[in-house]
Amino acid sequence: MVRSMYAAVAGLRAHQSKMDVIGNNIANVNTYGYKSARATFQDSIYQTTRGASDATATYGGMNPSQVGYG
Repeated sequence: MVRSMYAAVAGLRAHQSKMDVIGNNIANVNTYGYKSARATFQDSIYQTTRGASDATATYGGMNPSQVGYG
């Protein structure tokens, strides 16, 4: 039962991501420098849990971390 709920949630998140991209394209179509975006399958199954960071005086930078839904 829980696995089916995770599958449903993953599908809803992927659909919401695609709807966000479409909404952004429609909102920005008449602006200067408009460049359309496209949601791909790879974008919809991964979530970035930690972004990249720059190096400091004592530590090196960190790479971004992603978790897959699928």
